[in-house]
Amino acid sequence: MSSISPWLGAGRAGLTGWILLGATAAQAVNDLPGGPAVRQMSYAKPATQIAAQMDWLHSVMMVICVLICIAVFGVMFYSILKHRKSRGHKPADFHESVKVEIAWTVVPFLIVIGMGAMATKTVVAQKDTTNADITIKATGYQWKWGYDYLKGEGEGISFLQTLDTSHRAMSDAGQPAGDDYLLKVDNPLVVPVDSKIRIITTATDVIHAWMIPQFGVKQDAIPGFVRDTWFRADKTGDFYGQCAELCGKEHAYMPIHVKVVSAAEYTAWVDAEKKKIAARADDPKKEWKLADLVARGEKVYAANCAVCHQANGKGAGPIKALDASAIVLDADKGRQIAVLLNGQNNGAMPAWKQLSDTEIAAVITYTKNAWSNRTEQIVQPADIVAARK
Repeated sequence: MSSISPWLGAGRAGLTGWILLGATAAQAVNDLPGGPAVRQMSYAKPATQIAAQMDWLHSVMMVICVLICIAVFGVMFYSILKHRKSRGHKPADFHESVKVEIAWTVVPFLIVIGMGAMATKTVVAQKDTTNADITIKATGYQWKWGYDYLKGEGEGISFLQTLDTSHRAMSDAGQPAGDDYLLKVDNPLVVPVDSKIRIITTATDVIHAWMIPQFGVKQDAIPGFVRDTWFRADKTGDFYGQCAELCGKEHAYMPIHVKVVSAAEYTAWVDAEKKKIAARADDPKKEWKLADLVARGEKVYAANCAVCHQANGKGAGPIKALDASAIVLDADKGRQIAVLLNGQNNGAMPAWKQLSDTEIAAVITYTKNAWSNRTEQIVQPADIVAARK
């Protein structure tokens, strides 16, 4: 049943639309193409053949269940009303009927077998991840998604996907706005239309779940395990989902945005991303000045760290503060480097090996010289290269 559950998320997304409508009475809220709809009572409009099959199965199963309900309760209420004691009816005196017992055993059995046969084709197709055009690994973090293009066009591209900071600010202020409230991200996952996309899921800390209702996809991302699913979008556009597994206090701020484009647009996007990768491939032997590293590190911190440690570095709850932190202030820079490369506290602080040597050096240098941490300490990319060995 978990394979059908993306549609439950669609219903939940519809409920979100209801809530937002009431919470923002002064502001009109409209349907979000590829996402939740206002007053949504049914499943999201399918954007893949699998999702369409699931929608059809749901309708057929619902009709069968309604007919069974009408038949069973119809006979029951007819018997109660027609043969009640007040009309002089007396209970019949008879023994069991073998024919009736066979009938009420065989008929439900045949109905269940028929329903299962209809669903089997779709369930088997959902699990067939072979012959994918593009393979992407989706890694769940508290609380963001990491994407690595492993095979196919775009191989080698990787990035993190986090909630847009403006939407987090709106949430903190209690002022929701926009049809895509809490669904806007900084880096959408881009894929080509009419291509089989295999999604490999895993996680670094707790269980997450990658879900896009309109694709008919929901797959758990479990630490230490690799699971997979797939989709083939048959239309271009933006499609939205959310982490569908309660994963901690920031669970509500872990959206998913998939942008489906034409083949030509996808090729252009891949070319642009690879140029960005080449531009970010800094020489690890370069000696940076403190001010330059701090400026670079501030951007890395805002994109990757601020969601947990806050922009002011104070942390929250179990998230440790970086401002006045003993590890950050320690003259032994190797301690903080080890934390970023390996994580700590059983994944509560994830490893950030996917960042470049310069990015890690920059963000450590920034934290050592931001807020009240005026240490004047500097970490060079070469220090990170040495620590990786």
